[in-house]
Amino acid sequence: MTASLSVWHAAAQRLVDQLTAEGDLHDPAWRAALLAVPRHEFVPRYYLQDTSTRPSRWVLHEPGTPQTVRQWLDLVYSPTTLITAVAAYADRGVQIPVSSSTKPDLMVRMLEALDVRDGHRVLEIGTGTGYNAALLAHRLGAGNVYSIDIDPQLVATAQERLAALGLHPTLVAGDGVAGLAGHGPYDRIIATCSVTAIPAAWIRQLTPGGLVLVHLEGPLGAGNLAALHRGQQPVLSGHFLPWWGCFMRRRTTAGPTTGTPRPTPTTQPATLRSTTLDPAALEGDFAFLAQLHLPAGMFRSIRLADDERTPVSYLAAPDGSWCEITRQPDTHDRFTVREAGPTPLWTTIETAWTQWNTLGKPTCHEFGLTATAVGGSTEHRIWYRNHGVG
Repeated sequence: MTASLSVWHAAAQRLVDQLTAEGDLHDPAWRAALLAVPRHEFVPRYYLQDTSTRPSRWVLHEPGTPQTVRQWLDLVYSPTTLITAVAAYADRGVQIPVSSSTKPDLMVRMLEALDVRDGHRVLEIGTGTGYNAALLAHRLGAGNVYSIDIDPQLVATAQERLAALGLHPTLVAGDGVAGLAGHGPYDRIIATCSVTAIPAAWIRQLTPGGLVLVHLEGPLGAGNLAALHRGQQPVLSGHFLPWWGCFMRRRTTAGPTTGTPRPTPTTQPATLRSTTLDPAALEGDFAFLAQLHLPAGMFRSIRLADDERTPVSYLAAPDGSWCEITRQPDTHDRFTVREAGPTPLWTTIETAWTQWNTLGKPTCHEFGLTATAVGGSTEHRIWYRNHGVG
């Protein structure tokens, strides 16, 4: 589906004016890119979630009638994330989104935070639809833009859409965790997927003085975008940004996905006690610091207890440790804790709660990260006002 130049350009102008008025867009160079690159060419169809069924399903929408074309253009040229690809979630009978066109307000904030200059070489992790690569190519020239995605079909489709607009950045199908060593070094690396650790390859492929912009999330899934600068040595350091932005997790394969394996809980007898700490605390700002005290590979869910009536928050660790905490307090405002295994998970979280309150209940934006490439791996240190935590 195409749209006339006058129609889509007027829609793009309205979007640009909105982003400017709301304080998302400041740089005239990115303003020009948003007006020159037709987003609708990269999102010819999209998925919307139908929650009327159980499980919910993702329904493909393709504009065809004048009404659906108007709806499509209104969505495309609005601050809306549009799901553009879904995949089967193996063994669960559902589909999950695996690619999207990021909402333009977040996209332009990230591009401005990337702080590019003429002549900069940029590596994008997560090609997706190709729209972000198109904006970068308009700003820097296609010869300075490199993009990688795990899904060969997404890469091929993005390449076709870019070429149709006369843009020919370098696109590669592969695992972005390895970067693109053959084309580096890069002045900037921008990731449109989340990671649980900064790959050492990204640090080594970045020029001294370069910047990585990435969404980092911890064992409980809490996190945010971080802007990390490299010094002369293969070390990144910087803060989590003061505005929110998150992405789908980096995929390791194309097509159907299995997600993160769930830990197998120990069969050791559980202990029973009470706590004053509401498990709902893990759904707010506290979760960022709490997860720094927990091992990698955690699993968290809200489910029913064995009695199939009592809602509980459930946590499990790779060593078999687990705990469940009732979601509703008793008459004494206390919550029941059942836990087992070598790691006292809820005791650990209670310790983190004390630290969080002592620090003044900071948000993730008040923390920073130092990531050091050591061989093929990366050592991470999260800090708060230059003091290590977790």
